[in-house]
Amino acid sequence: MRVEIWADVVCPWCYIGKRRFESALARFAHRDEVEVVWRSFELDPTTESARHVGDGPPYADRLARKYSMSRAQAEQALASTTAAAAGEGLEFHLDRALAANTFDAHQVVHVAAQRGRQARVKARLMHAHFVEGEAVGDRATLVRLAADAGLDADEVQRALDTQEHADAVRADEAEAAALGIRGVPFFVIDRRYGVSGAQPPEHLLAALEQTWSERVPSPAVNAPAGGTEAVSGPDGRAT
Repeated sequence: MRVEIWADVVCPWCYIGKRRFESALARFAHRDEVEVVWRSFELDPTTESARHVGDGPPYADRLARKYSMSRAQAEQALASTTAAAAGEGLEFHLDRALAANTFDAHQVVHVAAQRGRQARVKARLMHAHFVEGEAVGDRATLVRLAADAGLDADEVQRALDTQEHADAVRADEAEAAALGIRGVPFFVIDRRYGVSGAQPPEHLLAALEQTWSERVPSPAVNAPAGGTEAVSGPDGRAT
């Protein structure tokens, strides 16, 4: 059984959703027969990357501007997200999170897929962004982080220099659009069922079990026509 997960490395609910999915998968009786594939999704392809804290407005201001909310509302949303992350054992420091264009980061994840280290590299990039305040939009930083996660630094550098996986990133994004995915995380199970948002582990486990019990060859994805807007949790709150 294959589970494809559309996500962005700078999406807080994607990191939370990753942890919740891993919790569900650990309880799934057929977990050893599940292939997990991470697909590319850019929350905002126009984002300009920052390299240091203080480069550009802080996270709360960026959030307030993007979703037309007050600074107080943005801070409340970030506090809620941080609390949800803590519930999954993640220690978010969103005040350190730098603005990042993630196109190159997604290419690094594609390099990782070729080496069987996709989940490990995805987690390293997310942790770097949300916990450590690393500049995941900077190529030198990406090469270093990828090496931390077990990839060959020279191979990653070459891939970024040549943009070797640019078409693969765009293909993932085009496929997301074709499936009606407008927000992440979004889980597609065996190309039969779609689950939108960082749902609780029990919900994700139920989806895995139902799909397993109904397994028949089928190209259809029974996913919502719209999905969630931008980045949202199960309650639809933008973060």
